[in-house]
Amino acid sequence: MSARNAGFQQWQSYLNNRNKRTKAGRFLVQGVRPITQAVDHDWPLESLLYRVGGPHLSDWARSVLDTTPIPTIGLVPDLIAELGEKSAAAPELIAVAKVRTPDLATWNPAGQAPVIVVFDRPTSPGNLGTLIRSANAFGAAAVVVSGHAADQFDPQCVRASTGSLFAIPVMRISDTSDMVTFRDRQRALGVDLAIVGTDESGPKVVYDHDFTGGTILVVGNETRGMSAGWRDSCDAVVQIPIGGAASSLGAPSAGGICLYEIARQRASLNS
Repeated sequence: MSARNAGFQQWQSYLNNRNKRTKAGRFLVQGVRPITQAVDHDWPLESLLYRVGGPHLSDWARSVLDTTPIPTIGLVPDLIAELGEKSAAAPELIAVAKVRTPDLATWNPAGQAPVIVVFDRPTSPGNLGTLIRSANAFGAAAVVVSGHAADQFDPQCVRASTGSLFAIPVMRISDTSDMVTFRDRQRALGVDLAIVGTDESGPKVVYDHDFTGGTILVVGNETRGMSAGWRDSCDAVVQIPIGGAASSLGAPSAGGICLYEIARQRASLNS
């Protein structure tokens, strides 16, 4: 492809038009690791766009094209550079992926003490992607995005997750009642889950709370923190003690610290 035809314009709209992504049920995957993770985790891909012209494709790109049974479309460097949002160099590959969002109402985690991370109304796709990456790194079973919030299929989120979006279920709920219903259903199945919120004024510091049981960790909105509905639904609220001139931690940092503490406690229990 060498012209900005209707197909190209459709792909381009996935970069910054959430409505177009949602309506089409498609999004773009940029970068070596995200594309590799999407392929390795059998994420449904519609097509692979590859660069034609310029330097030879790398062994990685050639291998993906030769071993993945997905339709491929060649784009001249200028066009694929636009879709890759790179001004310096045209990317070798971009994947056009299909949207896939599990339903919390029918999803069941593995094990008797799962960790599920809830991000309450995140506004930044990059922050959401960073928290998805941390959740995956520290062994969480899933990430749940609550309320009117950033889109996990926004290119910024996909890049920030460095491929973890494809390795861990990411679900969406409208409000707290969906999670309370899920918690109660899991308890009826014998999986004891506690909803633990994070807040700078929490009555207990994070390392004094017992996280060895099943945990639904709630991370609040970047500006306003947890909503009143989430606070009322929590079985416990913890804080992260900080010093220096900082007045608070960013939401992804707070979530990452709590996830590390959960992993630390569980490793100590099993050592």
